[in-house]
Amino acid sequence: MPDTESLFRAAFRAHPAGVSIITATVDGQPFGLTASSVSSLSLDPIAVSFSLMKHTGSAGKLLAADTFLIHLLTAGQAAVAAAFARPDGPRFTPDQGWSTAETGEPLLPAARAVLRARTMDTIRSGPATLVAAEVLGVTLNQNADAHFDPLVYKNHRFFSLRRTPPLASE
Repeated sequence: MPDTESLFRAAFRAHPAGVSIITATVDGQPFGLTASSVSSLSLDPIAVSFSLMKHTGSAGKLLAADTFLIHLLTAGQAAVAAAFARPDGPRFTPDQGWSTAETGEPLLPAARAVLRARTMDTIRSGPATLVAAEVLGVTLNQNADAHFDPLVYKNHRFFSLRRTPPLASE
């Protein structure tokens, strides 16, 4: 009989989640990682939450950053998401389309939306840290919204999200 941890992993492996890249600049160096745990948290204050699975590397730098950008990705950005999900993946390359925000963080202008945020609070749970972040600003990419599906992650693979046929009540 499977143990609780195996069942827990299986349950969330089959649960689709939106994909984001979170970036920051610390000591003049860009850092970033792929996250599938970004979620709206509050409207007063406007806040999001996400989890980081370790406290070193890019995750540690994000925890130390004054501000960071959360890029909500489109299905066409799966290769960039995959690169930022690997510790040795190519990051911030010209062909990925990166620039720098006026506030200094690495910016992926083609993302569906970009949220600028700062950490409000953290909660540690074993090797993970849950981050509550105040959203300081939001930029919507009207072109991405009209033409590209959001990027989602399920069962170790990236997918696009398509609308189901209308319900009878719609």
